[in-house]
Amino acid sequence: MSKRFMLMLVAVTLVFGGIFGFKRFIDGQISTFFDNMPVPTATITATEARVERWAPEIRAVGTLEAVQGTILSTEVGGIVREILFESGSEVTAGTALLRLDTETAEAELASLQAAARLAEQELERARQLARERNISEADVQRRQSEAEQARAAVQAQRARINQKILRAPFDGVLGIRRVNLGQFVSPGDGVVALESLDPIYLNFTLTEERLGQVRPGQTVTLEVDAGTKRFAGTISTIEPRVRAASRSFEVQAQVNNAGKRLRPGQFARVELVIGEPEDVIVLPQTSIRFNPFGNSVFVIYEEGDALRVRERFVQTGERRGDLIRVVDGLEAGERVASSGLLKLQNETPVRITDEARPTEETDPLPGNA
Repeated sequence: MSKRFMLMLVAVTLVFGGIFGFKRFIDGQISTFFDNMPVPTATITATEARVERWAPEIRAVGTLEAVQGTILSTEVGGIVREILFESGSEVTAGTALLRLDTETAEAELASLQAAARLAEQELERARQLARERNISEADVQRRQSEAEQARAAVQAQRARINQKILRAPFDGVLGIRRVNLGQFVSPGDGVVALESLDPIYLNFTLTEERLGQVRPGQTVTLEVDAGTKRFAGTISTIEPRVRAASRSFEVQAQVNNAGKRLRPGQFARVELVIGEPEDVIVLPQTSIRFNPFGNSVFVIYEEGDALRVRERFVQTGERRGDLIRVVDGLEAGERVASSGLLKLQNETPVRITDEARPTEETDPLPGNA
């Protein structure tokens, strides 16, 4: 029994030893194959780090605001009898826009005018009698006071009638009409928006560290999403107080808007030059591998007849359009990969192509993108 057991144990040992040995041999062969397998050549586009002259500038976002803008409303209530404007039209200051019903007010004005004429006549008779010494001077003064009160009542009634005529307080462009003929409007009800569009204000905020770098009279450049044209303006006001909550201050610039292409409420991207141009090294942003632990580029070098890449960490700075400034880690003239970075690692062989090469514009537009 003991001999049979020993034979079985030896047989099992040999079987399992053979299996494990074969498995180890296969794993070793697979590892050797992958260790000796040639790295495939990656196809990339390339660019050279070049020097450009960039003026230091501040970038911010702002909002356009009308120099003068309001929702027009009547001072008094009444029925709309005439609408004297078209939605979206341009008007000048003083133009009548809307008339309310004035029949009752004009009838009362006529009554007050009659009373004023009577008071004037009585005053004239009183003066005549006073010259003949038939009444006292006090009676004349009382008649004069009554005449002045009657004239004042006429003027007050005319003012009330004038309040029923809505006029444009300044030159501008009207919005969409909000009332209709025959409608009763109450004091303060919105009738139409009026905005002065030329010039127009640009309001934007900067952090407190920029306080010494801006001043009235500096030129700003802005662009909006509604078009590709850039607009120039001039800083007119700098808020003297820094907001404690955000540690920022507000700046206002005045922008010429002769074509009325800018409208209040629009979002604007603002650029403000704060110094003289300087030489900087730039690359397309597609050349940078952005990582939480640091940004890097793949520098191209020759190894015999082959091209390979080596990863190098760089310090980046300001971005403009497609380009980014390289502050440290790269010299002008060095070639780096500008696309295909996900396929690369240290010592990867590469083949350079110009197909689908990324753009390298500081001001990319649909025409050059």
